Amino acid sequence: MTDKTSRSQGRMGLGSIARPDGTLAIIAMDQRNTLRRMLEAVNRPTTTEEMREFKIDVTAGLSPRASAVLLDPEFGVPAVKEAHAMASGSAYLVAAEPPERATWNGEPRAGRDPLRSAQWVKDMGGDAVKFLVQMRPDRKVGPGEPDLIAEVVDVVTAVVEDCRAVGIPSVIETLLYPLADEEPLSPRRRAELIIESARILDGCAPDLLKLEYPSDAEGCRGVADVVSGPWAMLSAGMPLENFLTAIRTACDDGGASGFIAGRVYWKEAVALEGAARKSFLGGEALDRLEQSLQAMEGRARPWTDFTPAA
Repeated sequence: MTDKTSRSQGRMGLGSIARPDGTLAIIAMDQRNTLRRMLEAVNRPTTTEEMREFKIDVTAGLSPRASAVLLDPEFGVPAVKEAHAMASGSAYLVAAEPPERATWNGEPRAGRDPLRSAQWVKDMGGDAVKFLVQMRPDRKVGPGEPDLIAEVVDVVTAVVEDCRAVGIPSVIETLLYPLADEEPLSPRRRAELIIESARILDGCAPDLLKLEYPSDAEGCRGVADVVSGPWAMLSAGMPLENFLTAIRTACDDGGASGFIAGRVYWKEAVALEGAARKSFLGGEALDRLEQSLQAMEGRARPWTDFTPAA
């Protein structure tokens, strides 16, 4: 467990990806395989050039009103830097999890590529590290099976410590996954699992948790009860009106510091190209982002509220 002093020192760096008021409005554009599938679904090319151009267009269109843009190191960061597409007031949040992850009987298994370190992110001009893990906090360990939850904790702890040693913040994203032959989770059960995931990972002392929406106000209050640091909500591609409601609830009832969201803004742009795509991103997509900023205005809790006094 990281002590309060070192946690406070690490969180000083969250200002690099936050708005001046300490809240977070981050565009997620680190999709790789997901983006390929979206392009294929609308008969668009999935070449390296197209992936790069799409990430450039999204960043150019939305970064002027975002505190940071979450990008992948393969296509996004180099393309955006070469094109000088990032707005001057925005920052680079870089995805550092391995692009391909191991499994155990079909379940995702946490792992870390030591070459994708915090120093590696810093050297490419990144302002913070994002690391994705998938976890089922209710998973039982059978005879001869690995403890997948303990593996997640070990990997996240290593990422957090690495970031702290280098001096850039760690953003840990966690997603649930279905167990074998499991019926769809009820909203209440889903919220319980998101809360428990947050509780487990809060113990690793990341600078920021990126969480799924825990269903409702009760779920958001549950998250607030178990985390000692800031958290931001992801959109999971939900419709805009649902997302705006979720932002208000997560901030009002859960003390969320903002959002890290992508498809809710730019998903329709995958079917467009050239001037039409740029027009959509600088128009409709940017308007959606503005609505999101309005939804959290006066509600989102600044990350600095979580910094312990020296």
